Amino acid sequence: MNTNVNDWLNDHGDYLYRFALARLRDPHQAEDAVQETMLAAIKSDSFEGDSSARTWLTGILKHKIIDLQRKQIREQPLSDLIDLDASDTSMDDFFDKTGHWLDKPQTLDMPENALEQKQFLSILSGCMDKLPAKLAAIFMMRDVHEVENENICKELDITATNAWVMLYRARMGLRKCLEINWIAG
Repeated sequence: MNTNVNDWLNDHGDYLYRFALARLRDPHQAEDAVQETMLAAIKSDSFEGDSSARTWLTGILKHKIIDLQRKQIREQPLSDLIDLDASDTSMDDFFDKTGHWLDKPQTLDMPENALEQKQFLSILSGCMDKLPAKLAAIFMMRDVHEVENENICKELDITATNAWVMLYRARMGLRKCLEINWIAG
């Protein structure tokens, strides 16, 4: 075993945990993802030192997170997608009968200082927690991890139309929650 492997957890474990926790929003899943990453790194012979160990480990972790999210989506009943709480993500709240905006989307200003950024991220995390798990997962895959739709569809075994509908519902749910909790607050 390479001596670098023994130091990877000490040198990069906290960073990898925070990275996973920010994306999975569950401490136990984040720990599992980091453990799986370390096991994969130990078993792999592909680290050649072309990049930093942290970059390489983060790449492995990204794949482990996507695998975890894919597994969660496949294991949850389809009814979770359909049974959206109307108070959280109803499209009737955004559009009139002709399909036009009732109120045009407000501009979300980017917080300028660290305290505002921390508050915004806290509110965003709370809004993500209110989404059904499948919608939160596809939002994370597409808009945070920047996974292409074609790859999302393959990984989740869904159609492109279904992916776009799920992503749209996630974005509208987040929009509504942020307008209530960030803009109005």
